[in-house]
Amino acid sequence: MSYVAVDIGATNIRVAIGNERGIKVKRSEATDSLSGPEGVPRQIAKMIRGFNVEPAAIGVGSIGPLDTQKGSIGETPNFAFKHIPIVSPLEGEFGVPVRIMNDCNAAVIGEYLYGAGRGIDNLFYVTLSTGLGGGAIVDGNPLNGKDGNAPEIGHLTLDPDSELVCGCGCRGHWEAYCSGANIPNYARILLRNRDLNEGLLLKRVGGDMGKLTSEMIFDAAKKRDRDAVFVVKEVGKTNAVGFANIVNAFDPELITVGGSVALNNPEMVIGPIKKGIDRHLVNRRPEIMMTPLGADVVLYGGLALAMKLAKGAI
Repeated sequence: MSYVAVDIGATNIRVAIGNERGIKVKRSEATDSLSGPEGVPRQIAKMIRGFNVEPAAIGVGSIGPLDTQKGSIGETPNFAFKHIPIVSPLEGEFGVPVRIMNDCNAAVIGEYLYGAGRGIDNLFYVTLSTGLGGGAIVDGNPLNGKDGNAPEIGHLTLDPDSELVCGCGCRGHWEAYCSGANIPNYARILLRNRDLNEGLLLKRVGGDMGKLTSEMIFDAAKKRDRDAVFVVKEVGKTNAVGFANIVNAFDPELITVGGSVALNNPEMVIGPIKKGIDRHLVNRRPEIMMTPLGADVVLYGGLALAMKLAKGAI
């Protein structure tokens, strides 16, 4: 019998097998976002079957918001379709207990048990990825909220009058500025009055700034393109405000950071946050660092969840 961990992201679905010592084997596939709500659990089941194991329990960390009572993903801004059932189809497929929780809540548990958060009772995890989210452990207790969706830091409002609209439909959310999906929108606003003709960005997009991606921006910044460097610095300033909000609200001892945007560009993401955060702080500044668990941090949380399920601890 094996413990199965699942990480459902807007871009990729990852599945792992593991035990108390950690992850033994894992695989990743691009998320099936075209087959409708039933396509996601069907894809997960196929990936689990590919390991040729008998699951003892399945722990799922997923993008949200979630409906934990129904065991489903709710009206997430990251999928074109809504209300994706997860728990019921997987329980029906494998006949074992399945539990779903917010991916960042799973991640912070993974960090707490396997990563840099071991022995730290006030811990926060931030993902800067396709979306932007966070998970908290306060006084040794995971913070879940009434519906399992706390703390949705990506939807903290930085400017209610902003022209940037979040994927959820609200204006001025942190995610609308600094998530991988939305940095290009922020960049187009920042660059609208600059002469881009001599820079790399306009060349990369063939003159069409509508084709701009976060990856293009960070790659150009690594080549010291002045426009890309300017955008990265402004994104960093905004992230510093968001991180300060976390510190002032939750007072963590440690904040760890993951997600594809951060993991692929650690210095350009963490550096500006550390440089700009102090001017916005009321509470004492915590340590801020990249998660040592890398892209597996959610899987480690899902693994811990699966082991608790199998032992009847939850």
